[in-house]
Amino acid sequence: MQNQNMSDIIEAYIKKILNAEEQVEIRRNEMADRFNCVPSQINYVINTRFTQQQGYLVESKRGGGGYIRIMKVKLLDQAELLDKLISIVGDSITQKDAYAIIQNLYNRKIITKREGNLMLAVLNKSVLRYAGENEKDMRALLLKTLLNSLRFE
Repeated sequence: MQNQNMSDIIEAYIKKILNAEEQVEIRRNEMADRFNCVPSQINYVINTRFTQQQGYLVESKRGGGGYIRIMKVKLLDQAELLDKLISIVGDSITQKDAYAIIQNLYNRKIITKREGNLMLAVLNKSVLRYAGENEKDMRALLLKTLLNSLRFE
């Protein structure tokens, strides 16, 4: 449970910086020292909470002068965002990644909570279990269809 709380604290710290600046550049070991945790905890937070599906771009450089740069993706308009999300979805997507995309849409106020919940229901593993091995492919097709439908009012 402590790891979960620590992950939340690290995530909140990084997001606070991103609210003030366009990007944040961190050093994994320095962050680990700051939060009194192991460096892999920093990796976990970045890999799970700052994904493309959630609207972030992460660059890293290894070595002595290495860094991890996190940038919030800024798109010009809703159509550009939808195009980017559709390309991220590709031909196959996990339930977790699909949920992250829907959360991103909700956070950007592109969809309402009700619309988001409807989308989540359609993409749920319990619904798509009948697709068998093609579950992730079917989820991707459904999600891309839903994303395309957001283009029209």
